[in-house]
Amino acid sequence: MEAIATANTSRFFSTLFLFPKSLKAISEKLQPASLPTLLDNQQSHRDTSRAVEVKEGKIVSIVKEEEQNGKTKLENVIDYGEAVVMPGLVDVHAHLDDPGRAEWEGFPSGTQAAAAGGITTLVDMPLNSDPSTISRETLQLKIKAAESRIYVDVGFWGGLVPENAFNASALEDLLNAGVLGLKSFMCPSGINDFPMTNASHIKEGLSVLAKYRRPLLVHAEKQLDLESDLGVEGGSNDARSYLTYLKTRPASWEEAAIRDLLTLTKDTRIGAPAEGAHLHIVHLSDSSNSLDLIKDAKSGGDSVTVETCPHYLAFSAEEIRDGDTRFKCSPPIRDAANKEKLWEALLAGHVDMLSSDHSPTLPELKLLDDGDFLRAWGGISSLQFVLPVTWSYGQKYGVTLEQLALWWSERPARLAGQELKGAIAIGNHADMVVWDPDVEFDLDDDPVYLKHSGISAYMGTKLSGKVSATFVRGNLVFKEGKHAPAACGGISRTTPKPSPANPPSILKPKSQFQWLLQVILVLSPSIIIPIVLTIAARGHLLRWGASG
Repeated sequence: MEAIATANTSRFFSTLFLFPKSLKAISEKLQPASLPTLLDNQQSHRDTSRAVEVKEGKIVSIVKEEEQNGKTKLENVIDYGEAVVMPGLVDVHAHLDDPGRAEWEGFPSGTQAAAAGGITTLVDMPLNSDPSTISRETLQLKIKAAESRIYVDVGFWGGLVPENAFNASALEDLLNAGVLGLKSFMCPSGINDFPMTNASHIKEGLSVLAKYRRPLLVHAEKQLDLESDLGVEGGSNDARSYLTYLKTRPASWEEAAIRDLLTLTKDTRIGAPAEGAHLHIVHLSDSSNSLDLIKDAKSGGDSVTVETCPHYLAFSAEEIRDGDTRFKCSPPIRDAANKEKLWEALLAGHVDMLSSDHSPTLPELKLLDDGDFLRAWGGISSLQFVLPVTWSYGQKYGVTLEQLALWWSERPARLAGQELKGAIAIGNHADMVVWDPDVEFDLDDDPVYLKHSGISAYMGTKLSGKVSATFVRGNLVFKEGKHAPAACGGISRTTPKPSPANPPSILKPKSQFQWLLQVILVLSPSIIIPIVLTIAARGHLLRWGASG
């Protein structure tokens, strides 16, 4: 297998070439036996070109085009024109509901949607499948369900629940079986075999995870006195009003949970009892007190990170119409002022990364006809749309392609222990997305591969940033509305347990002399960006809890 990507930049354009020689699992429609060779006719700009050479699924060189001419025989050149190539997205928070509830989504449709959205690796949550993934046996059921049915690479989180929290050998067995870390809830999850945990359970989980240097992900909401939070008297709330639902899950729930968690994360500091463990707060919605607590913990040396999701950055409570239960999720989408502060925190580096929290269900469970926010199943269906959503709504804030790669690729890959993913760099997996930031498209007119697209809050919107091709380990898995005929994604596993003296780079700060190598090819009609090959000494900023 061999593929080469090159790019030419000039004052007005950037061109990406991909030269696939032999990509497995590609149909004749996706990969004709003899493609025409397309060469750039802008000869004067070839000195700005770069080539990414891929062999056996990995990137083996990144060189100037003239340096590789004569060294590599090019066949079947594909010219992507004015496009962007970036590291494939790594989504560390998705619910594919397989096995047991595949009618909600399932591995085939979920990973096809991921590929169409430029996601090359996703990590499946331990709940909403049936059974939940809380033991070696239940993990094996999930792996068996995924094999030969996934179009992108998929890893798995395991569940931390009261049943296994105080059983160190059970947790170690689950981690040894291949989960990338653990996940717990501090409030009822809505899934019977995935009950909530408290601080004692979480402390025990962190103790075990310290030995493996893997993360604990936590849904941080702690249920408080509901009646006082509602602030209304007996039953006067309109269940079709989104504001009614919003009042049932106030920001104080997030703050209370995070305050409890941060009494435990002091143990993750260097030299503390749980050094090596890491706590990751999922889908932060509250950009006020909760975020301030997290910032303080980071500055104190706690090993803590936090994610938010595109729906908290795209929507606000004031915009959600009565009865439109597509927007119900937990924690809830808050008001416009909160959304602005969340953007500020993301841009400032206080929020570390983004994830989809793709959480679909059956349309009938969303109660779209009744519009009852209090009884409808919560969750935003979004897996295919996260790249264009982040780009489209981020334009107001000056979001750059480099920031997209940081939030969606580099940092999530580190969290999940995927050291060969998240950046276009020599030795990494050839996971890439090719897309055009300037192309606008209407979701209602574009193919959507989610099993139940009608429940997505994004349907009916127009976005910018259309994915044209997605490569996973050098395999062309999606191209212009078509998927590879065979599901060729793999199971993502973490590296073997390291010794304490040699922790993996996910948690060990990089030296400022270590270079991060990325390739981002950029076209901007109004701004000249002479890049193609970007080398930055960014690693020292990326330790969990550091600035950014």
